[in-house]
Amino acid sequence: MTTGMGRRERKKAATHQALADAALRLFLERGYDNVGVREIADAADVSTTTLQKHFPSKESLVFDRDADIEEALIAAVRDRAPGTSVLAALRDHTLTRVERGAAADGAAEFMTLVRSTPALSEYWHRMWMRHEDALSQVLAAETGAPETDPGCATLAHFALETSALAIRAEDPARTVEAAFAILEHGWRAAPR
Repeated sequence: MTTGMGRRERKKAATHQALADAALRLFLERGYDNVGVREIADAADVSTTTLQKHFPSKESLVFDRDADIEEALIAAVRDRAPGTSVLAALRDHTLTRVERGAAADGAAEFMTLVRSTPALSEYWHRMWMRHEDALSQVLAAETGAPETDPGCATLAHFALETSALAIRAEDPARTVEAAFAILEHGWRAAPR
């Protein structure tokens, strides 16, 4: 990630990561509502002003991969294998995210923190849905539809909401499969 960066960019990236790591560690140890921004800045050995330059809100300290998420969504559609439908590409991407997230170190603790903290749960949902316009635009470009096509906007919305459903589900992969079966074939075709 830092390959090819200058010294200043590497320092900024290291500070950014140190803040995100300190915040997550403190939130997991003591709970989101029991940790202040000043404590996070102190743990990362920076000022609160520096923290605020990197993260505009306390919630954003937990979710520091927003740009990467959007890039991956767009790439899943734009760079799909020949003959792969847009829906199949989005389903596969969502399943991969769900499976990778479940297998990651600390994933269970992280998801418990997000689910049990209303501010984080709401922020995650808003953050995720911010990608709706970008996804809608790439769907339109890939299908030859007008940029403001309501069908592309609807598909983008429901595809993104699938992740929100999966994150709360007992069986996330099954939830993703069911949601995309409905998107592709309609309600009656969904597995029961």
